[in-house]
This record gives sequence, C-alpha cells and structure tokens, in this order.
Amino acid sequence: MNRFAFTYHKLVYKKSTVFFISVLIVGWILMPKNIIAQDLHFSQFFNSPLSTNPANTGFIPDADYRIGAHARNQFSNIMVLPYKTISVFGDAQLFRDKFENGWMGVGFLMLSDEAGEGNLKSTKIYGSLAYHQMLGNSSLLSAGFNLGWTNKSIKTNNLKFPDQFNGHFFDITLPTSVTFANTQINYFDLQAGINYAYFPKEDIYINAGYSIHHVNKPKESFFSNPTFGNTIPMRHIGFASAMFKLGKNVIFQPSIYYSNQASASQILMGLSSYLNLNSGGGTQFISGVYFRNNDAIIPLLGFQINSLQFNFTYDATLSSLKSYNQSMGAGEISLIKKGFYPNTPSRQTLCPSF
Repeated sequence: MNRFAFTYHKLVYKKSTVFFISVLIVGWILMPKNIIAQDLHFSQFFNSPLSTNPANTGFIPDADYRIGAHARNQFSNIMVLPYKTISVFGDAQLFRDKFENGWMGVGFLMLSDEAGEGNLKSTKIYGSLAYHQMLGNSSLLSAGFNLGWTNKSIKTNNLKFPDQFNGHFFDITLPTSVTFANTQINYFDLQAGINYAYFPKEDIYINAGYSIHHVNKPKESFFSNPTFGNTIPMRHIGFASAMFKLGKNVIFQPSIYYSNQASASQILMGLSSYLNLNSGGGTQFISGVYFRNNDAIIPLLGFQINSLQFNFTYDATLSSLKSYNQSMGAGEISLIKKGFYPNTPSRQTLCPSF
C-alpha cells in the first residue's frame, strides 16, 4: 500500500518532449503517462545524494565527509494532516591511501514520513557502501548499494471505506467489511546505482548517474488477503548535472532528474547559481529555479557560510491542483555541512570552487 493510497490524489502528466541543452549536457526526456505518485521524493534531489543514488556515498568532490538534514511539508493548506518528510544522512571517504587512485565510501540515511489522514507513517534506516575509481586524471567511475530496514504503521480510525458511504457522505460510524491483518509492517529494502563524473578543466564538471530502488521488490501490505498484497515495484532514477565557473565569482549548475516507478513518472530540471561574496569564497549566495513537468515551478534560495550550506525551495503548483491549493504545494529546507579530515593532504578538487 503506497503512501498516497488514502488520498486518491493523481498527478496527471501528458506525453511531452523536452530538449534540454547546457553547454556539454544534453537533456533527455522520456514520455510519462497519467500517474499516481509513489515513494517519497525531494525537490532538492541534488541536496539529498544518498536517497537519489547510493553510488553517491562518499562521492564528495570538494570534501572528505558531509552530514545533512532535509525536511519537506506538502499540501499543508488543503489537508488536516499534510505530508511531512524528514531525512538525516551522513557519508565519508575512506581508504584513500589503500587503493590506487580510488577509495571507499560509507554512509547512512534515515527517513521519516507521515502521510494523510490515516497517519501512514514510514521509518527507513539505510546503511550504504560505494567504491570510487579514478579513470586517468579527469574522470571518476562509482558504484554502490544500500540496504535498509523499513517500518510502516497506520491508524485506521480516521479512514473511510466504500461501504461506509450512505448516499450523501462517508459515515465512519457505519460498519465496514474491510479488515486489517496488521497496522504495522516491517521489511528489508535494497538499492543499487552507478555514477560517472568528468572534469577536464578546473572550471568544468559534469556528472551523471543511474540507480534502481527496491531491487528486491519487497512486499508491503496491511491485509492478509493476497488480493490486497502489494509488491513494491522497482523505481528507476536517472540524473545529470554540471558545474561551470564563469569568471572568478560565479558558478552555474544546471541539472535534470527523472524518476519512474510503475506508472508514476516525474521530470525535474533547472538551474542554480552560486555567487561568491568575499575573496576567499567562504560566503556564497545561492539562487535558482526548477520545474517539475506539468506540476510545479520551484524557486530556490540559499547561503553557504564556510562549510555550512542552507537551501530553501518552494513548489508553486502549476497543474489543475492549483484551484484547490492556491498554488501552495510544498516547502522544503536542507542543511548540509562538509569538511576535511585533520591533516588531509592537498589533492585535486574535482568540481569548480571559489
């Protein structure tokens, strides 16, 4: 039973073709059909590296380690209990002196999600591992996986079922034939992915990756009747991004993200810019705008002060749903800290920096 099973909300995507070019990136487009959204997601996918692709574990172009937190609140003005998603993650590079031009990445990811009037709550805890190998002096290939434990629970008191409709409205005091075998379930979950980065010059950086989530297709159901069983379909995620340094004080970062799970698809693309505010690059102003196909426009604002970066985005609804939520979709914040180990030897920074 997916996280939107109790709201019956469908995000409708028409077939479209979008061609996205940014210097060395050519955006690719697949044609999504009418969908029902599944799995949690963040608009700031670029600031949620381990939930996007486990091969990102320890793939930190400008640091040795990072820790981050993410929070998203969706549909708060049209639902008594809106969708709330929180994540905490951390990853680090290890054994850079043990492998020739390579290293390991280890990390963790914790996700908490609450959805709808049925109080469908999800708690997910993952451990991830990846290996990164330099290919010459200007490219890097990575592969990784994560294994996690998921707990889901539901409160049935507020749920309404078809046989409780009295002809005018749903009456929850009426008996229902729907019975739950469990109000809490647990299962293991597996993700895997690959990543490639190309950095021919100090002011050019290109990155692309592909990951498969729910590789083991775990079963998820609160019912004993096999008719209501739900094998979670695999979710495919692909992304591409780049960084281009223009002059001494400006970096542009275009990116595109595609996700598909069963009949649910989404495309997210946009551009961020980083403006250096002092000579050492310790203070940066971040701005940008992203677009989710046939759904929302997403402005971004943020700051970076030394090793700490803060970003805020807001999903302003453009689809027909705006008639109900007055274009107020979802607010999202992220906080990320990066750092180097003590006495880290100087080495090549893979991406443009100030």
